[in-house]
Amino acid sequence: MSSSEETGQAPTIKIIVASHNPVKIAAALEGFQRMFPDKAATYKASGVSVPSGVPDQPLSDEETLQGALNRVHNAREVDPDADFYVGLEGGIHPDGEDLQSFAWIVVMGKDRRMGRARTATYYLAKETSKLIHEGMELGHADDLIFGRTNSKQHSGSVGILTDDVVTRTSYYVQAVILALVPFKNTNLTF
Repeated sequence: MSSSEETGQAPTIKIIVASHNPVKIAAALEGFQRMFPDKAATYKASGVSVPSGVPDQPLSDEETLQGALNRVHNAREVDPDADFYVGLEGGIHPDGEDLQSFAWIVVMGKDRRMGRARTATYYLAKETSKLIHEGMELGHADDLIFGRTNSKQHSGSVGILTDDVVTRTSYYVQAVILALVPFKNTNLTF
């Protein structure tokens, strides 16, 4: 019997996010709360810093997914007692000279069941694409172009470009929810 069961309190579901980025932690927590609005449980999300095993700016769909997968596995190594692990990896994919921006979200349960989802995709401005082609990471390019500081810990590119009509958190939340589909539908094989 867990200590929360002994005291009659709701069980706490421990979620480890493979990042200290507050936007990613908030998105993971909101995704779980919306997908599983169980009043008999509370969710606690915290971040750990782990390597992605891919460049700071992943430059393909495959590389971005691999980064999210690596983050989930590395987070599990750091804290093997959590209920869930969440890896969020933003990436860029070339379309000729243009660049698409998106993120992969991977969720792994303590039983190693896994869910994956990708955010919506949008195209970056030519000015941003130019800096990325020159080797700059998207967040740094946004900071330079838009006169921001550490924008990836706040609005991110999607928030800047939409004037926060789509916040970086809301952008990730939907994909977190979709990555939780296998955990909502445990009678199916994914």
